[in-house]
Amino acid sequence: MAVIEKTEKVYLGNTNFIYALSDGAPNMGNVRETFFMSALSVNHSMTSSPAADFIVDGHTFEIGGKGKTGKQIQGTNDAFIVKDDIEYAYMNIIPLWAFGLNY
Repeated sequence: MAVIEKTEKVYLGNTNFIYALSDGAPNMGNVRETFFMSALSVNHSMTSSPAADFIVDGHTFEIGGKGKTGKQIQGTNDAFIVKDDIEYAYMNIIPLWAFGLNY
């Protein structure tokens, strides 16, 4: 017998929906993750990750703000940190805005 469980996270198809449906300030973590998902899911295979936020074509991605550290992906091979509010990439840290160019 299958048991229906509560989903861990739900992403709307577009960040504009988050702002339209929110009764206050939306959760910025959800906005960041929704942007990342909507930009990459068009051309890539995406799943949730037990260690981070997403696995995209075998690469692990952890999404966060400017202060996000690599603690969550420590020991994970082929893992990247995607940060909001930064301008440049460095080593395995990629600015969130760069994924908007993928669409």
